[in-house]
Amino acid sequence: MNWTLDQLEAFVSAVQQGSFTAAARKLGKAQSRVSTAITNLELDLGFDLFDRSAKLPVLTVRGEDMYVEAQAVLAQCQRLQSRALTMAAGEESAFTIAMDEAVPITVFESLFAQLGESFPLLKLTVINGSQQDIAQWVAEKKADIGVVFHQSALPDGLEFTSIGQFKHALVVAPHHPLAKNPAPTISELTDYRQLVIRDRMGRSQGKPLSANYWHIDSYYLISSMVIRGIGWALVPEHVIREDWYAPYLVELSTEAIPEPLMVEMGVVKRRDKGEGRVMNWLYTELARLFQQNGR
Repeated sequence: MNWTLDQLEAFVSAVQQGSFTAAARKLGKAQSRVSTAITNLELDLGFDLFDRSAKLPVLTVRGEDMYVEAQAVLAQCQRLQSRALTMAAGEESAFTIAMDEAVPITVFESLFAQLGESFPLLKLTVINGSQQDIAQWVAEKKADIGVVFHQSALPDGLEFTSIGQFKHALVVAPHHPLAKNPAPTISELTDYRQLVIRDRMGRSQGKPLSANYWHIDSYYLISSMVIRGIGWALVPEHVIREDWYAPYLVELSTEAIPEPLMVEMGVVKRRDKGEGRVMNWLYTELARLFQQNGR
């Protein structure tokens, strides 16, 4: 068999994008090149990967099996590329970090101060966004790494490394009716509006407990709106304990809430990206800082 990585890439992309045309657009190639690559792959393998009798190609049973194997091969190739780049890499001259705006600010202020001392000539860029923004920026090479709260699905080619966990707290304003009840039941909570986190595009969002809810893309804005009595919310503890929020919020018991209250935070990077001195330093210091802070 003489199949190539380009053929596997065209095959996997066609499956993920839903058509040869969409795959070509994703890969930046002519549609004819993608079709030819997949046809040649089928000839090399000796069987059809797609049933082309319908308007859009559909995977055959054998194609479904090969799709899993092809993904594994491409992922391993990306890791190999990453290892080679790591071995050849020196110290990065510039580095871009994309961050969820709700990460613990004080921890990252300390991290950046140490980064500046350790790498005085480094040109650092820090950009903020929502989960989907950050993952996409890393996938599109607009950022070297992303610091995000865990999400169930990442763009193909990215991997997630956990660096800490955070607990959600249930908060209301001191003048909100729920403030008089230190341990509200679900029934009591659902009598009032809930403010729920979501990303800016609406593709990743928290599950509301109340039928009366608003979706908001920032934990900081949620906290400010809670202070105004607009509703109650589940917000990461480190956010509501910041000096500019803590005096104006009442924390209630979460014992009646069935949803998991722990959220995992970590770093996303491309599988094919090498780890130079700056990236290795960041991974080490992030792990140390979050262990030190008890997160």
